Amino acid sequence: MQIPIRHAVFSSPDYPFDPVSAPVKLDQNESSEDFPDDLKALVLKRVAAAEWNRYPDLHADTLCAAIAGFEQWSPSGVVVTTGSNVLISLLIQLSALGGRVVTVKSNFALYGLDAQLLGSRLSEVPLREDHSVDFDAVIAELEGASAHADEPAGVIYLPRPHAPTGSQCPLDELERLAQLSRRWLLVIDEAYVHFGEGSAAELAGRHPHVVLLRTFSKAWGLAGIRLGYALASEAVARQLRKLVPPFAVSVMQSECIRVALENPGYMHERVQGIVRERDRLTRALSDHPTWTVSPSSGNFLLIRTPDAQQAFDHLLTNGVLVRRQDRHFGLEGCIRVTVGTRAENDVFLRAAHAAPR
Repeated sequence: MQIPIRHAVFSSPDYPFDPVSAPVKLDQNESSEDFPDDLKALVLKRVAAAEWNRYPDLHADTLCAAIAGFEQWSPSGVVVTTGSNVLISLLIQLSALGGRVVTVKSNFALYGLDAQLLGSRLSEVPLREDHSVDFDAVIAELEGASAHADEPAGVIYLPRPHAPTGSQCPLDELERLAQLSRRWLLVIDEAYVHFGEGSAAELAGRHPHVVLLRTFSKAWGLAGIRLGYALASEAVARQLRKLVPPFAVSVMQSECIRVALENPGYMHERVQGIVRERDRLTRALSDHPTWTVSPSSGNFLLIRTPDAQQAFDHLLTNGVLVRRQDRHFGLEGCIRVTVGTRAENDVFLRAAHAAPR
């Protein structure tokens, strides 16, 4: 008997990740430091005092208000889900079912995977050799998208900073794209915004079809809590909220994020330390005989090596786990290294300088 599952699901690959254990884990762009113990204790105290027999807020309204206050955004424009990756799928459901998803390549794998799973046509515009976005080529992809002017054409996904390269696209080019893409939902994925130079929040505030994605998994050190959010216009957020399952955010998630937002000092301090370590790693590898480091605005470095498999195996043998990127378009020989603690980074540097030539 044939299983009644859509062909798009059967034909889609699994998410490209195979867990591997190592003493120094620098493969997933997480924070290398855990949520502070005193804040954990405060979260647990609040959760213990909550009524577990009651459903949480329908749309996490209390949490949305807290996020809005921190981000200086309208509460009616904040949409919260269990991870910003969930929003990637929901935004395709919102504006690209039967339409198109346009993004760049290389890119975050879920843009393409979710487009395929949901039956949207996918266009991936190659990055330039310097890893910058070719905005003229992106704009060219938008032309002739739909014969019906009253229908949405689809969704554009652009990460800023870009992953996995770490490049940062200029705001004036995003402004140009926003003006020319009014029948598209322009989604700027700001998962790594804390480590770069400014955000696109002002631009999104002026263009109602522009949506920002944010996460608590990187700078905030809360990947295990699984919570992300969109900053959107009230008109978009109202419709997007219809696709989020009711009562989706648990009491535990809500209290943890509210405590973090009330105590952001630890996050700002860690970001400063990560940026210092990122710059130190870049300088320390600048004279490597065979490895080349790309400039990065994220909490990671993209490094081109003569042989990504050999580099990965050598580092793992020395106790350091990184992420291969050589299967991505244009990233032959590349590995990606999360910026860890100073001690972890020192272990990585010793192994890197001892790598086979």
